[in-house]
Amino acid sequence: MTGLMVCIAVLAAASAFGVWHRRRNGRLTVRKRDERDGAPRLGAAVIGRELGERATLLQFSSAFCQPCRATRRTLAEVADMVEGVAHVEIDAEAHLDLVRELNVLRTPTVLVLDADGAIVRRASGQPRRADVIAALGEAVRD
Repeated sequence: MTGLMVCIAVLAAASAFGVWHRRRNGRLTVRKRDERDGAPRLGAAVIGRELGERATLLQFSSAFCQPCRATRRTLAEVADMVEGVAHVEIDAEAHLDLVRELNVLRTPTVLVLDADGAIVRRASGQPRRADVIAALGEAVRD
């Protein structure tokens, strides 16, 4: 009987974690204005390409990451749809100092930067197109 109770408890905990992880995966979290003011600004020298005139979609990827490919397509499509928005992809393995500085724990990680290079939103995992467009709306508005 004790073994059955332990099994049920483990299954319940694993299910709760799975639901939590699935809801959090790819979600673009908001950076508060006061958090952005103290955060480093990412410029062309840091990311290796010019920032977009209005905003930049910065993607950290790795070579064998399947969700990175889908994220690349999504971000490229959104960048093509919105004028003044650039999509920049960085190989996480080749830029470990930047990965550590920005606390990138997995790929894909997407950072939405405003025109000045401040991080407006961040997502770990594959974001949805509608969420990326909404985040761009906030980055361009500020």
